[in-house]
Amino acid sequence: MLESVDAGLGGWLYPAISALVSALLAYGGFRLALGLVHRLTRRKAVPRLFLDASARAVGWVVSLLVLNGVLEASPQDLPYLSEFQHIATLLLIFAVTWALVRCTSAIGEVIVTLNPVLEGEWKRARKVETQTRFLVRGLNILIVIVGLGAALMTFDSVRHVGGSLLASAGVGGIILGFAARPVLGNLLAGMQIALTQPFRIDDVLYVQNEWCWVEEVTATYVVLRVWDLRRLIVPLQWFIENPFQNWSRNTADLLGTVFIRVDYAMPIFPLREEFARLLRQSPQWDGKIETVQVTDSDDQTIQVRFLMSAPDSSQAWDLRCAVREGLITFLQEHYPEFLPRIRARMVDTERSEMMSPPPR
Repeated sequence: MLESVDAGLGGWLYPAISALVSALLAYGGFRLALGLVHRLTRRKAVPRLFLDASARAVGWVVSLLVLNGVLEASPQDLPYLSEFQHIATLLLIFAVTWALVRCTSAIGEVIVTLNPVLEGEWKRARKVETQTRFLVRGLNILIVIVGLGAALMTFDSVRHVGGSLLASAGVGGIILGFAARPVLGNLLAGMQIALTQPFRIDDVLYVQNEWCWVEEVTATYVVLRVWDLRRLIVPLQWFIENPFQNWSRNTADLLGTVFIRVDYAMPIFPLREEFARLLRQSPQWDGKIETVQVTDSDDQTIQVRFLMSAPDSSQAWDLRCAVREGLITFLQEHYPEFLPRIRARMVDTERSEMMSPPPR
């Protein structure tokens, strides 16, 4: 038995050394070629972006291709040769899958890089970025599934079982469809969102009583950054089935309102002048909308609405807070007697009783 083991090891000595040396030489040659390409190309060139994204994976692919070639050329009577060839094939499939995923991701980065957010073209750039990220993630999932399927098909037992599974594919497909309905629903919702564009990266949304920005879009969910830096994770299917507000769908500018309740005796003209002064000294006002209206009244007060515009939701919020504070300060300093008050009338009960008719 020891002699057979020694003979097997002796037979593997030269093939193992040649396979290792060939793989190392192939990887070294690839690194040299990679360094030469880095010297001859610009950092932001499109081929360079693809190469930088997939360089490590492509290096493994080259080395494993050479390794598989050496194992195929080795003597077929070597012990455990088929097992080593199977392992090398599996590693090559995984490396190719990795390289394709990296290249696909590089496609998305290249498209986003070629469409920067420029002044006046932010809508188009964010639309391209959102569509690209949706499609790239869906394509990556498809590549991984195909790669896993190819790896499983290298096993004889899986290939043999595959023929019998085809007969029950209809029932299995129905069962799998029900089991994976949430995942498949989110994937299909992602494709629908990528095509119809109800929102984009960095859009301002109002979702479930939260004011937030679209921070990240994955294949199954969206990460929303709330104004206080919390993160709201929402499945893609939710956006298809529920209404939500998009405050930057076409333009980012927004109207803001401030409501003040004052006494009936309060003159409106001073408030209108003070509101105009506050807007003109505020850097958040875009100079478009400036309206003062009495919008409501009850038995004690009137409601005055101050309508203003701002370039985006953040500046609209700051502008509203500044105007509200300024108007309240103005009323406190100049018209404190016209702040909301409760009116009451003193009644002399004894006199009223004397004047009331006697009971019958």
